[in-house]
Amino acid sequence: MPLSDILSRIRDTALDCDRSAADVTLIAVSKVQPNDRVAAVLDAGQRVFGENRVQEAMGKWPDFRATYGDVDLHLIGPLQSNKARQAMELFNAIHTLDRLRLAETFARLAQELGKCPDLFVQVNTGAEPQKAGCLPEEVDSLVAAARAMDLPVKGLMCIPPADQGPAPHFAMLAEMAARNGLTGLSMGMSGDFDVAIRHGATHVRVGSAIFGDRTAAH
Repeated sequence: MPLSDILSRIRDTALDCDRSAADVTLIAVSKVQPNDRVAAVLDAGQRVFGENRVQEAMGKWPDFRATYGDVDLHLIGPLQSNKARQAMELFNAIHTLDRLRLAETFARLAQELGKCPDLFVQVNTGAEPQKAGCLPEEVDSLVAAARAMDLPVKGLMCIPPADQGPAPHFAMLAEMAARNGLTGLSMGMSGDFDVAIRHGATHVRVGSAIFGDRTAAH
């Protein structure tokens, strides 16, 4: 689906629920996409992209940034503490803060680097054992701890269980964000971003609907 069609759907959905399309940021998820597909989306004007892995992003985005100028890069995959420095140097936002130890690492590195990307706390709304993210009952304490370290926590992120309707999970995330005075809601992907927008999403992560099916990097 062309980028323009996705942007039109975002605009129409936002207007339909009395929101401004300007309040919804489209993150084009470029993980494991061939460079020519990514370049085509850059050529179409998109400047906000999402990556899952630090190493893959490091091999791709410095060159794209040199060619296209400033690109707003978001890490949307799980982050190991030993990759935190590289992530903080490369990404504008990290959507996968999910544990106190990682927050402590960010805080230490922010002092060293003199900067910190915007942070979203990832919530495992379905309490799925195989999935990253803090549990719903841990959200308030993790947000409070991160704020006490002067970390720039902007919002919450979730990936609903694949076998459940997403709406209750988006509603839960919105309620937790409001309770903690957070305005950012990173939720919604190719199959459900319209539902997410109706529940207040400020960032939607759309990959296959823009790029086509992913092909694993060789």
